[in-house]
Formats: sequence, structure tokens, C-alpha cells
Amino acid sequence: MNADFKIYTKTGDKGETSLIGGTRVPKYHERIEAYGTLDELNSFIGVVRDHDIDAETREFLCWIQDRVFTAESLLAADPEKSTGTLPLLYDEDITKLELAIDAMNTTLPELKNFILPGGHPVVSFTHVARCVCRRAERLTIKMVGNNSTTLQGELVIRLLNRLSDYLFVLARKFTQDKNAMEVPWMPRK
Repeated sequence: MNADFKIYTKTGDKGETSLIGGTRVPKYHERIEAYGTLDELNSFIGVVRDHDIDAETREFLCWIQDRVFTAESLLAADPEKSTGTLPLLYDEDITKLELAIDAMNTTLPELKNFILPGGHPVVSFTHVARCVCRRAERLTIKMVGNNSTTLQGELVIRLLNRLSDYLFVLARKFTQDKNAMEVPWMPRK
């Protein structure tokens, strides 16, 4: 790392931060909440990836992390300012998630009840990632609904919706891979 580069800038000491493009907003701004939650999601996906899992899934999770980082940059950009060249999301990204979900589902038992998260650490962390993904989706829906100038906002929402489904099915796959028990939720009568 360059010795002249400092990780701290001190520009956020008064509770504001900059969007891509330079616009200053409060750190509690809905845009910051949305892309900050995507950053949290990306970190949890990294935790899942760091477990003892198959190489193909690990590689796919790296691809997902790249897409999540792309979504973060799109939400962090002020579309009314010059943002340079940002990476984009494509419909093919959603299709790739759907195909992965379908492939995993072919090996899983039919789901007849809700299931309780747990059974193995990688299963639990995958469920945590799924929950963070759902929160990111809700925050992004709110932000896009309040701000029609979000770059690719509708596509980010679709990606997050499908990603949360993928993470749910992945947790079930890990349950099977680790010979863990899938505990159905049986509501009291």
C-alpha cells in the first residue's frame, strides 16, 4: 500500500459522507443504509465462503460477492453527478442465480414446512446472510421508491430478491452436504 495513502480522511467526523460523485449526505441517509447493508451482506457471504464447502460453491459465492459489490456502487452513486464508469448489473445475473437455485433444488427433499435455521455453523451463517439480504432488499425498495434517479434500482431489487432465495436453498444444500438435521417448524396448536 502507498505510504502516502491514509485510510482515515477525517471528512466524516461530523456525521456526513460522500456519495460517488461527491454529494455529501448524512451517514444515516437511506442511500447509506441501503448500500451499507449490502456491505454487511457481502461480509457475511465471505464468512460462508470461508467455511469448508465445495470449490464450485465457493467460486459461485465469489461471483455473487462481485455482483453485490456492483450493486453497492450503483446505490452509492449520485446519478445527477458525474460518476465515471461504474460496473453494471444485467438480467443474465438474475438468470444465473435462478439456474443455480434450480440445480440445487433437484437434489433436495421437498419442503413441506418452514424450517428452523441451524444444524451446522455454515448453515446458520448462510441463513444470517439470507436475513441480511432481505433487509438490504427492503431498504433498497424504500430508497428506490423515494428516489427515482437510482442507477439500476429495479435490477438491484430483483438481484437481492433472487439472492435471498438462493441463500435459502444454499443453506438447505449445506444441511444436506454436512449431514445436518433440517428441523421443521411445527407451530403449536
